[in-house]
Amino acid sequence: MNMKRVTRSRPGRLIAAVVLAVAVGIPLGVTGAASAATPLTVAQALAAQDGRTATVTGYVIGQPTATNTVLTSGFTADTAVALADQAGETGTGRMLYVQVTAAWRSTFGLLTNPSLRGRQVTATGALTAYFSHGGLKNPTAMSLGGGATPSPTPTPGPTGTAVPDAYYAAAAGRTGPALRTALHGIIKVQTKLSYDQVWHALKDTDQDPANPSNVILLYSGRSQSKTSNGGGANDWNREHVWAKSHGDFGTATGPGTDVHHLRPEDVSVNSLRGNKDFDSGGGAVAEAPGCYTDADSFEPRDAVKGDVARMILYMAIRYEGGDGWPDLEPNDSVSNGSTPRLGRLSKLLAWNDQDPPDTFEKRRNQRIYERWQGNRNPFVDHPEWARSIWG
Repeated sequence: MNMKRVTRSRPGRLIAAVVLAVAVGIPLGVTGAASAATPLTVAQALAAQDGRTATVTGYVIGQPTATNTVLTSGFTADTAVALADQAGETGTGRMLYVQVTAAWRSTFGLLTNPSLRGRQVTATGALTAYFSHGGLKNPTAMSLGGGATPSPTPTPGPTGTAVPDAYYAAAAGRTGPALRTALHGIIKVQTKLSYDQVWHALKDTDQDPANPSNVILLYSGRSQSKTSNGGGANDWNREHVWAKSHGDFGTATGPGTDVHHLRPEDVSVNSLRGNKDFDSGGGAVAEAPGCYTDADSFEPRDAVKGDVARMILYMAIRYEGGDGWPDLEPNDSVSNGSTPRLGRLSKLLAWNDQDPPDTFEKRRNQRIYERWQGNRNPFVDHPEWARSIWG
């Protein structure tokens, strides 16, 4: 009779494997590849320094410069960050030293982005020693918040609209120019998307609450299949609410791909709006009920007038000219041409008052923060700040 041979693991090895899995928080039976998809805490990552690829979430404490030294101010380089499970951690033994390679330095380096300190960051890379200390090296993904780097197919799930604690701490009690400066410092820290990623982001951020297979078009108000994006008649495409010719920033990564002002819109309506400034009046737009246009301006429908205003004001605060992009600013003109200006400011401020943020706009702001860019539109969270800055 043929007998099948059964190979048994040595008890010592089996026990060691179980102990390591439990220590790191990996469910028994889950492969190493699967573990990389489930974010670990810093403590778990420090217990698993064996070269495996993993995703880790923690708070930025400072810049590690030696085995037991982490700078919390006066940063000297963009090459590393120390993460911890608690934002107020002071013990370097409970910190994970994360290498920040060239691809991520403009967004996650502390010399360039000192306001990152105290923010939550998620990184994917090899769990191995760095500065002779528990670390994560050669990151393949980095993002703000507790989620993974934006992917073409983000995991769907419930999203709240509550403003995260401490996000606007630097702006507390400020008004006028001081408020503007504080907000710029907060929201400039973001994950930057490619123009192709914008397609995927809009299918998530502008999803029809009543039909998850559709998006809501900004000006038309029409619910339309997510898959009907493109350049054909009655397709939807990517509308730059701050017209990209106002500053000539195109669609390169930066203001041209910032989802806070990019929205789905019918191809022909998008073309009709073109690069016109915003104002009231004109003839009715056939495919966008409630919208009007004339030779030099476009008026959106009442339900999104405030949305449009807050997107324009966000762009003015986010892009101040200090990071290689034009200094965008609203003014009271509707003849701005290719200058980095867009009007009419008095009308935008009135629209912000007239149409306060609704559930759809708040949800959109939260989705961008949680899943895509890691920053928020402050005028959705605090519409009163518009008058504080612009009067």
